[in-house]
Amino acid sequence: MRKLFALTLLIAVWATISVNARNTENDSVQVEKAEQSQQWFDKIQLRGYAQLRYNRLFETNPQLQCDQCDKSWGENGGFFFRRIRMIFYGDIHERVYFYIQPDFASGGGNFAQIRDAYFDLGLDADQEFRLRIGQSKVPFGFENLQSSQNRIPLDRNDGLNSAVANERDIGLMLYYAPKKIRERFRYLVSSGLKGSGDYGVLALGLYNGQTANQPEKNNSMHAVTRATYPFELPSGQIIEGSLQGYTGKFVIERSTLTDNDQREFREFRYGPSVIVYPQPFGLQAEFNWGRGPEFNPETMNVEDKPIRGGYVLGSYYIEHGKNTYIPFTRYHYYNGGKKHEFDATKHRVKELELGVEWQPHSNFELVAMYTISDRTFENSLNPQNRQKGNLLRLQAQINF
Repeated sequence: MRKLFALTLLIAVWATISVNARNTENDSVQVEKAEQSQQWFDKIQLRGYAQLRYNRLFETNPQLQCDQCDKSWGENGGFFFRRIRMIFYGDIHERVYFYIQPDFASGGGNFAQIRDAYFDLGLDADQEFRLRIGQSKVPFGFENLQSSQNRIPLDRNDGLNSAVANERDIGLMLYYAPKKIRERFRYLVSSGLKGSGDYGVLALGLYNGQTANQPEKNNSMHAVTRATYPFELPSGQIIEGSLQGYTGKFVIERSTLTDNDQREFREFRYGPSVIVYPQPFGLQAEFNWGRGPEFNPETMNVEDKPIRGGYVLGSYYIEHGKNTYIPFTRYHYYNGGKKHEFDATKHRVKELELGVEWQPHSNFELVAMYTISDRTFENSLNPQNRQKGNLLRLQAQINF
């Protein structure tokens, strides 16, 4: 199946290149003189953001944690840089765009790690077809693709974010979107409507599968596909609907291994997304189903288990003078293992969040979010572990 998927992807790329090959030479001649007066490094741009958090206010249970969400939850937590990112990007050729994003606050400590490192090769003059090569986001889920700089809740939901740790992997992605829709995707971000960015109307991809900044551990690749479309109603309201899915084999990390322990598991997921952009009322809802590895505390082994989870988020966009306020609430749920965690840790998550984002201007944001949480996270080192609690979370974000 994956070989057929790979062959289909390569044929699609070859066909697109062939259709546009006749135009390439003429396009190059037209811009050659302009390029001679400007070097590629003159086109590099820089932007970024930083997030500082504190999660211990009104905390009722210091044993309540969420390692994938925020490593400063709970006991011994304090002020915490969640992200410090600088993004280098630019069009170094009329059909070549590059994007490199390191994070200087990765893994719970202040050290650097690559988040994105890719380039887009435009396959036609309008770049409606793009081939993305390198480490980038896997096109699965709206909130997964949405930048942390734009997302309203402080962390992504467990239900879909458990599919790809850090949302990224190394691979090859083919994106298609008409020029008009690419402009709409850009507007949904630049206008403050919390868009996900431009990941095409149609996406096909092959990637390693072990997630970002992890070495590949088997001889197979993951395959992903996504279809989405932002419909604009006569009233100006924009509603986006999506369908996405992926499949592959994943190698888990175990505490102890015997001859009977299985480490490689086939996994798959699929699900829909519906986004009503906040104009002024907004609604997001996503869900996914599938199968994958999960720790079983009764047998003390990792087994193939069903996966299901998702969320619903409501928000309201308020402009008052130069200030923007976005009150919001989100409920999310997850029942499944987290493959990238030790022993494919068993998770049962039920969480309600109530918060507000305040933007006095474009360079500063403050979010206050009260979390009511019920989390079970169990593996061989902690096979009986259910924690309930509440906490108030604060985040200050600087955009530059």
